[in-house]
Amino acid sequence: MTTGDIVRLEHVWVNYGHTVALEDINLSVKEHDFLGIIGPNGGGKSTLLKVILGLVQPDRGTVAVLGNSPEKSRNKIGYVPQYSNFDHNFPVSVLEVVMMGRYGRAGVLRPYGKSDRQAAARALERVSMLAHSGSQIGQLSSGQQQRVFIARALVSEPELLLLDEPTASVDTAMQTDFYELLEQLKKEMTIVMVSHDIGAVSIFVDKIACMNVQLFYHGSKEITPEILEATYKCPVQLIAHGEIPHRVLREH
Repeated sequence: MTTGDIVRLEHVWVNYGHTVALEDINLSVKEHDFLGIIGPNGGGKSTLLKVILGLVQPDRGTVAVLGNSPEKSRNKIGYVPQYSNFDHNFPVSVLEVVMMGRYGRAGVLRPYGKSDRQAAARALERVSMLAHSGSQIGQLSSGQQQRVFIARALVSEPELLLLDEPTASVDTAMQTDFYELLEQLKKEMTIVMVSHDIGAVSIFVDKIACMNVQLFYHGSKEITPEILEATYKCPVQLIAHGEIPHRVLREH
């Protein structure tokens, strides 16, 4: 990898049976990038994150994360999946949920120690949830739960944070606060976020990639109507940035 590359994928293909999920993906993510990946359902966005995590092995191509294979770098990666299914009545506290994120560093069989509890408290403080550390996770709002799941990803002190549709269960009023939290986190780590929210992504992230089995990415925040139409297979509204953000509509 070249200096500053946190993630590098070269000519990566993934097939699910006869279905192509990822087609010839080339991607370079630099240190402290905040990359947003947008695209339609079934376009391979979640599969791409799982390839970076080493949870899905490519049929062809190479993947390097933090200079090693994804498996060797996994303890330096924080991951918030699209769905966090759990029994809302299960009596597990916020602090206990966050400490689960220490498994990668401590090992599943080792009992939690003082350093684990301190790391969990720091992670909760960063997401403004320390006051809820003794609360049952199922009693929190969806937005508060999502903050707890991010704290669980942060407790391992990752260098790379992967987020799969992190605002899907967060109400509109809390989304701005959530993105402001990510603005702070990007100063300390690299962030790759999958989202359907083109408007929010275009405002908050530093770079944008479009994905629908193939990846359209030029290492910048600017995306053309042609790229969006190739991604979504139909005309799409664009958000233009400048002194006054505005929508650009193409005739169709």
